[in-house]
Amino acid sequence: MTIRVLLADDQALLRATFRILIDSCDDMEVVGEASNGAEAVDLTRTHRPDVVLMDIRMPGTDGLAATSTICTDTRLPDTRVLILTTFQTDEHVAHALRVGASGFLGKNATADELLEGIRTVASGDSLLSPVATRALITRFLATPDPSQAPTRSKQLDDLTAREREMVLLVAEGKSDAEIADEVHLSPLTVRTHVQRAKAKLDARSRAQLVAIAYQIGLAGPFSGSR
Repeated sequence: MTIRVLLADDQALLRATFRILIDSCDDMEVVGEASNGAEAVDLTRTHRPDVVLMDIRMPGTDGLAATSTICTDTRLPDTRVLILTTFQTDEHVAHALRVGASGFLGKNATADELLEGIRTVASGDSLLSPVATRALITRFLATPDPSQAPTRSKQLDDLTAREREMVLLVAEGKSDAEIADEVHLSPLTVRTHVQRAKAKLDARSRAQLVAIAYQIGLAGPFSGSR
């Protein structure tokens, strides 16, 4: 299956470089290019790509606002956003995850890292290493978001004990294979539990599931968990 990618960056030369790189792969293709956030939203609704490669700093509507619009659009349930930017600040990472981005890469990433990142996000996984996840959580996500906590807390009641356990392990930055080994389940069973937890907490991606776990206090230094 071919992964359909939309490029959103205000630098035409950079978009052209990404297009050449992505189109050179047998398993992916570029379906459109946007030079600002508003255009990215419009083209995403038109082309329904699997992955939007989104820059943050763009004129007019920026990448974070565009990401939020795309990730909350019920007509785009299968589109994932991979943030790619020069500005690798923790604030941007936290904001990107909170609005639903599935991953985050710096523009200093290698070609192989970029292509693998697109494949990772397209598969439904998040693009955050365990080290990056823990560092991000420690500084930002451990502080609950008052605007979301009440609703999310009610959703938390719907999680089974096993699903809560899976969310906690995901919040530690562990992969399905690592979780399966720890709790003595098959990776497929683990993935099923994680997917159900994502659905109950309205998390579009694994990365957003981590953010939600800390926002609602399910995971965190004072949550009493693990």
